[in-house]
Amino acid sequence: MSSSSSFISIISLLICSLILQKATSTDPLYSICFSQENYTSNSPYSTNLNDLLDVLSSQTPPTGYGQGSVGQGSDRVNGLALCRGDVKSLDCKSCVTEARKEILNRCPYYKGAIIWYDYCLLKYSNVKFFGQIDNSNKFYLYNVQSVNDPATFNENVKELLTSLTNKAYVSSMLFSTGEAKLGNSVTLYGLVQCTRDLSSSDCKKCLDGAIGELPNCCDGKEGGRVVGGSCNFRYEIYPFVIA
Repeated sequence: MSSSSSFISIISLLICSLILQKATSTDPLYSICFSQENYTSNSPYSTNLNDLLDVLSSQTPPTGYGQGSVGQGSDRVNGLALCRGDVKSLDCKSCVTEARKEILNRCPYYKGAIIWYDYCLLKYSNVKFFGQIDNSNKFYLYNVQSVNDPATFNENVKELLTSLTNKAYVSSMLFSTGEAKLGNSVTLYGLVQCTRDLSSSDCKKCLDGAIGELPNCCDGKEGGRVVGGSCNFRYEIYPFVIA
C-alpha cells in the first residue's frame, strides 16, 4: 500500500473515530501492508514468518515486549510485538494471538506488515528495522467533540504529554501515564509509549515528533491519538488506563 493511499484510508478513520472509541480491545484499530515484496505459500519466508510469530506469541506476554529474527538472507524475517504498558499478561497474550491471526488475513503474502490494537501492536518485515524510528507507518484518531477553548486546551494537552514523555524515555518500559486537573470538573488523562527496540534518546525524539503533530491530529478535540510504528500517545478527558 502506498503512503498516499494509506493516508486516504486514514482520513476515513478520522471520520469514524467515535465508533472506534467504542470498540473493544479485540478490534484492530488499523493495519498497513507496507512491503513492496511478496512471498509464496510454503516458501522458506512463509515458514520463517510463522516461526517468528510463534516466538513473539510466547515471548511477549511476560514482559509486554518481544522481538526477534528468523532465517537467513532474503528469507530472513524480523519482527516485534508490543503490549500497552498497563495491560496484564493474559490480555497481552490474547491481543498478540489475535494480531497474529488478523495480520496474516489482512496482509497475505506481504513481506512486511503492521497491525495495531488498543492493547498491542505487531510488526514484521524482511528489512531489519530494529532501533530505527518508523515514521512511515502512522495514523491519527480523534474524538469528534470539540472543547470550548481550543487554544488553552491544546496547551494543556501538550504540557501533559511532554511531561509524560520526559518520564517515559528514561524508564525501562519506555511507557508512562498520568493526568492533569483542568479546572474543577475536568481531568485530562494521557499515555505515551515507545517500542523497546529504540534507545532512550530515539524514544524521546519519536514522541516529541508525535506531539508536534497535535495541530494536524486533534486540534481542540476532547481526545486524540497519534499512533505509529515506533511510538504513540493518547489523551482523553475520561480515564482509559487499566488500574
